[in-house]
Amino acid sequence: MRVAVIGGTGLIGAKVAAVLAAQGHDVVVASRATGVNSYTGEGLAEAVDGVETIVDVSNSGYYDERAAMEFFYGSTLNLLTHGAAAGVRHHVALSVVGTDRLAASEGGYFAAKAAQEKLIRQSGRPFTIVHSTQFFEFVKSIAEAATVGHRVRLAQARIQPVAGDDIAGFLAGVATSRPRDAMVEFAGPDQFRLDELVRTQLRLRDDPREVVADPLARYFGSALAEDELLPAAGVTLGSTHFSDWLR
Repeated sequence: MRVAVIGGTGLIGAKVAAVLAAQGHDVVVASRATGVNSYTGEGLAEAVDGVETIVDVSNSGYYDERAAMEFFYGSTLNLLTHGAAAGVRHHVALSVVGTDRLAASEGGYFAAKAAQEKLIRQSGRPFTIVHSTQFFEFVKSIAEAATVGHRVRLAQARIQPVAGDDIAGFLAGVATSRPRDAMVEFAGPDQFRLDELVRTQLRLRDDPREVVADPLARYFGSALAEDELLPAAGVTLGSTHFSDWLR
């Protein structure tokens, strides 16, 4: 099968591309680094030529609603349009657990992701949307975004993060299966308090910052209810535990 991985040189994209290639599939790694820009359309027609499945794991570098909306809407519209012209039979997009709830209550980045998902659903193209919890590899970025001075202020929320290798394997499986025309969820095997998760990683890195659970703290600009980042019942679980990944 010929598969185009959009954002294929990024953290998750590179892993997805590696899994698919190891399975014997013909993988097109598409990103700005390889001369393909899904937002402007540069190189996109060539990248999806002869492709059966598009896996979109690209991401906006902006978390404010206007900039993120511009990226996700423009990029997704280009992918759907070029994909339809090329006869792509399955559009797979990676999104975030809690997007629908946070888009409704907070807007911002999550409103942009919700708009992306709506565009895919209403396109008439065969699709699967994968909602993932946050990656273990992203914990450091969560800490950085929540740092004020020498203190990390985190929302009083629970999280069920997943290893990048696990979500990459799941995405590869979805990409090589029939379209579901629906959303599916994927998460790690264990739940944590957000502050507990960040504190554990910082301690192992000998990072002296103090971690505080703050009821007023925001998560990339959004207020969080305690269970807002948790998946629904019936979620597919990865096998890698955070403690094992840290080793």
